[in-house]
Amino acid sequence: METTATEMRAEIAAERRELADVLDGLTDEQWDARSLCGGWRVREVAGHMSMGFRYSFGRTALELVRAGGNLHRMTDRLARRDAAALTPRELAAALRDNAHHPWKPPVGGLETALGHDVIHGLDITVPLGLGRRVPEKRLRILLETVTPKTIRFFKADLEGVTLRATDLDWSYGTGARVVNRPAQELLLLAYGRTLHRPTEKEAS
Repeated sequence: METTATEMRAEIAAERRELADVLDGLTDEQWDARSLCGGWRVREVAGHMSMGFRYSFGRTALELVRAGGNLHRMTDRLARRDAAALTPRELAAALRDNAHHPWKPPVGGLETALGHDVIHGLDITVPLGLGRRVPEKRLRILLETVTPKTIRFFKADLEGVTLRATDLDWSYGTGARVVNRPAQELLLLAYGRTLHRPTEKEAS
């Protein structure tokens, strides 16, 4: 059954509130732990997640110009700056207070907005070993977004690989090497993540 826009917004809001609760429960050590985003700690990921709520279109455009038009350079600089300027409580509140904010990434619709929150949430919870499971409905929505375009955009190395979920009826690819894992882990692989805790060298 197709998910309506109203249902999508409800899932996005729920994901943001749940992640805010997770952030509120972290220790100082966990806030400074490495995430699955190369070079970012948990606090930089949290800062990045709320950037769309805190920066107007005009300010974002200005920051992009300052970064020489390089989107990745801009988001990295802002994430580091905001992580240093905002307290953990403020970073968590930015998600909770903007649960119904209509922000979407520059390319994509509501599914992309949900994916932004879910994937970055996993970037935090997986390396911390928190065991958070994304609700099945959200997983199914995002698994439908896994396409060759997605794989290329996130530079996922899946050539010759078939992804096959062990907990849902879902698979992707026709490669000879079959990766059997829970759907949540396969989603991360499709979005270019590795599933082990990054070392200092890998994250730098």
